[in-house]
Amino acid sequence: MKKIYVIGAGVEGQEGFSGRALELVGRAEILFGGERLLALFPDFAGETVVIGSNLGEIVERLRKNERRAVVLASGDPLFFGVGRYLLRNLPEEEFEFVPNVSSVQYAFAKIKEPWDDAVFISAHGRGLKGAVDRIVANDKAAVLTDEDNTPAAIAAELIERGRDGYAAWVCENLGTAEEKIIETDVKGLLEIEAAPLNVLILIKEYEAGGDEYVPTLGIPDEEFSTIKKLITKEEIRVVTLAKLKLRHDMTLWDLGAGSGSVSIEADHLLPNGRIFAVERNPQCIEFIKENLNKFNARHVTLIEGEAPACLETLPDPDRVFIGGSGGNLWDILEAVDGRLPAGGRVVLNAVTLDTLTAANEYFDNAGYQVEVTTINIARTRPLTDYKMFEAYNPVYIITGLKE
Repeated sequence: MKKIYVIGAGVEGQEGFSGRALELVGRAEILFGGERLLALFPDFAGETVVIGSNLGEIVERLRKNERRAVVLASGDPLFFGVGRYLLRNLPEEEFEFVPNVSSVQYAFAKIKEPWDDAVFISAHGRGLKGAVDRIVANDKAAVLTDEDNTPAAIAAELIERGRDGYAAWVCENLGTAEEKIIETDVKGLLEIEAAPLNVLILIKEYEAGGDEYVPTLGIPDEEFSTIKKLITKEEIRVVTLAKLKLRHDMTLWDLGAGSGSVSIEADHLLPNGRIFAVERNPQCIEFIKENLNKFNARHVTLIEGEAPACLETLPDPDRVFIGGSGGNLWDILEAVDGRLPAGGRVVLNAVTLDTLTAANEYFDNAGYQVEVTTINIARTRPLTDYKMFEAYNPVYIITGLKE
């Protein structure tokens, strides 16, 4: 059976290749690679083929080729490299991979920082918002940027989300005479025009003397920045989350997020999931940003807009919480129903009989299983001579299970 050797080039040029890698290149009859990598072997006697955006053509050449072939890649070919594409399109038994030191590994060595606890992100593959979603969900990230999703663009998105508490290193042109490593912070990244070849490393920094938030259910209401009364009370939050029946990898829509309290409490229940907090009120939006930053919410993305129009670009939900509808309840429920899979749940909090009736009517007509729970809360008043109870308006928690 023919073998295709996919060999990683180290950041130090030809001297970074192992003896076996150099032997395989020397025995090859046809050598594939980018222009920079092919230039490492100016005396190669066989045919050379430049890899650019023509990966489909390269696969066809390899499929039909019967000569000894070597494909040159950067670093580890299976780390955001050409190896994944080749394995998707050709039988894996035809390949042997010979990895080298990746640019990310080299960058961490240069800044003298362990990298086994980092996440690795390609901005080219995920896009700006997807890349930043992963960054804010972790304490340490290495990002392979591109010409559009630059370190400055990533910094601007982090700042927009109020998530700029990272130390930053821009590692440029690694292994070349132009190698440069710039240490800064997220705001400093805005001033840097990075070289096209760079690795961005971000490490979360907590404020000196600050207490890291320890996730609990039922965060006291006064801990949240909010418009008065526009918050789901802590006891209601706990019951609401129980009714949602969240699993670790689900996608949750929080519609009419208000202060973001439900999203923030759901955050640690969805360590491998995603939460989209949707809000249209500009004042609430600013409070949500403050709260996301305060509680270090890792999996919450703020969506500024009015439902249902702003829901079209979101990934389909597994669970939906509706804390406020802005008078569009029926339209929102129709949009949710069109995206929610069978077995999905919608939980809606209502304080008026009108909302309760409308939601119950919709779920009945749409064939959902419906459960309504009424919660009456009374708390003792603090700092009074007598232990008096202060009652709050009853809240109806409507749960719709899609069949």
